Order: sequence, then C-alpha cells, then structure tokens
Amino acid sequence: MNEVIRIEKVSKSFQTQKVLDEVSLGCEEGKIYGVVGYNGSGKTVLFKCLCGFLRTDGGRILVRGKELHKDFDMLPNTGVIIEEPAFLAGFSGIRNLEMLYRIHHRKDRKKMEAVMRQVGLDPGLRKRVEKYSLGMRQRLAVAQAIMEEQDILVLDEPMNGLDKQGIRDMRELFLRLKGEGKTILFASHNKEDIELLCDEVYEMDGGRLERVG
Repeated sequence: MNEVIRIEKVSKSFQTQKVLDEVSLGCEEGKIYGVVGYNGSGKTVLFKCLCGFLRTDGGRILVRGKELHKDFDMLPNTGVIIEEPAFLAGFSGIRNLEMLYRIHHRKDRKKMEAVMRQVGLDPGLRKRVEKYSLGMRQRLAVAQAIMEEQDILVLDEPMNGLDKQGIRDMRELFLRLKGEGKTILFASHNKEDIELLCDEVYEMDGGRLERVG
C-alpha cells in the first residue's frame, strides 16, 4: 500500500497548555484510521492541524512526500467534517451543494443529485436547510465532504445526530469509499463505529497519540 499521509512529531500549544505532544502517524490509501479520546484530548486540534486550519508549533505534515505550509497551505484533495459545517440556511440542501461545487467546477446538478442520494437525502426536497433536522444536516455535511471524489477524508464525529438507519447508511458508505482506495481519518465516541470501520485505532490522551491493540 502507498503511504498518503505522514505526521511527524507534531506539537501544538495554546498559551501554556500543550494540546499535541510530538504526535506521529502514517496513513496508507484504502484504510480507515480511528482516533478516539475524551473531549478536549486533542482530536479536533490534530485534525485542524492536518487540514491546514491551524499551524503547528513543531514537527511536519507530509502528503505524498510534499510538506504542508511549505509546498501547499491546505491539505489537497480532501473532504472534511470538523465541528458543525456551516451552510446557507435560507437555501435548499442541493442548492448549497451546487454553490460549493461551482467554486472549483462547472455546474453539475445530476452529480449533486447523485451525491445526495448516496447519503440518503432526497435531492428534490425544497426544504431550506434551516428547517433540516440535525440528522439531515449531518447527512448534508457528509455529502459536501465526498462530492468532489476526494482521495482523503477527515471526519470528526460524522455520525453525530444520526438515527440508527442513518448510522447504518454512513457505515456502508465509508466502507465503500475505503474500497475505492480513499484514506479516511475518523474520530468517534461510538465504540461500535470504531470496531466495525477502522483498520487501525489510535487514542489521544494528554496530547499523545498511541496505537490501541
């Protein structure tokens, strides 16, 4: 397998609090990497540093041999869910996806319709996003993360707000994406999600990242 991501001794502090303490991790294509830990353990900060949203204090992050903040400023070809994604509340779900998609591509409504169906949303629904349930918003968040067929997915608690059927749908989707060769980093509080989906599991504790099992 080809290594896609290499995190080498990455550190990050906020004032006197060290949140990441020389964290290292290598990720290969076609695998799902689970990151677990209590709230405040540093999972989200690690994901933000990986994506380029935060600058590290030390260490380096490489993607296919090229270094973040040296060769590029944001993680390339990556779909992201970190915290609650922001959508334009007064527009429908498909309209939100179309506007995001057109930043880098031509308009492709059929593709957006197919993506919405992939995550279990009705593309013909005219309901504004402000009227969506939490679970529907989460499905839409997954749709925006995968709609450009990105090679890397960084997913921080992607199952939040989903009912049992929604969780089953997302598990099937993530396993299918893994089978397509995607590299997925996945944080979840749900032990079953981690056990069913992840090839390797790591725990964040005290700013350190250690492999579990």
